[in-house]
Amino acid sequence: MNFFRTALAAAAIAAVSLTSGSAFADKLQDILNAGKVRIGVLADSAPWGFRDGEGKLTGFDVELANLVAADLGVDLEIVEVTGAARLPSLLSDQIDVLVAAAGATPERAQQVMFTSPYVAVQLGVYGKAGTPTYSKPAELSGKSIAVARGTTLDVWLTDNVPDANLVRFEDAASALAAFFAGQTEYFAENSAIALNASGSADVELKYLIRQSPAHAAVRHGEHNLLQWLNTDLFFNRLNGKLEALQVKWFKEATPLPNM
Repeated sequence: MNFFRTALAAAAIAAVSLTSGSAFADKLQDILNAGKVRIGVLADSAPWGFRDGEGKLTGFDVELANLVAADLGVDLEIVEVTGAARLPSLLSDQIDVLVAAAGATPERAQQVMFTSPYVAVQLGVYGKAGTPTYSKPAELSGKSIAVARGTTLDVWLTDNVPDANLVRFEDAASALAAFFAGQTEYFAENSAIALNASGSADVELKYLIRQSPAHAAVRHGEHNLLQWLNTDLFFNRLNGKLEALQVKWFKEATPLPNM
């Protein structure tokens, strides 16, 4: 009998410890207690996140980050991240939430948890107006394409057009600059960046890869924070604020897919 009592007591203590540990590790509660949320955004990818003529950080994701902080009722600390450093910044706890034009993939979902989509754009390969368009990936073989390293586009092109001449850069701005300088025939980007880039009046979509919703992300296990973000995104979709932001920054409102 003493053995069973001891075992039950040990189990009870373990349960309390697990409960206390989970509460302590609750990122949503940590944010509310601290009165501050750290949100990672891009600073080199107009119109998602960039610096305007006065050096002020602005863009769709920057405004969304401000909206999230306001709805949480806490101060916002913006943390600038690059495309390649988006997930590492989250995994190393440099940020609480990632709002940086991130596409959800099964591979990435092994590292972080994604919210429902908050906006949708088109992924594609772009080139100069008047040049040929393509309907099959194989038609891009041998073409020089500028792309930001480690992005969804980089991964897709590597897997589906292995014979393409991919010229990789550390960020979207460098990839675009290389294309407009004539260093590559094409560049791969999402429609929001491609059609808002300087000189984009002479740019056309040459190959449509797919629609690409953007998602916010949190670390694995932060279910309370994830649920709150999903609720907030749903709320702001219903009240029209997300659509207004999309029209402001992307000049159009693309219907969001269900998730």
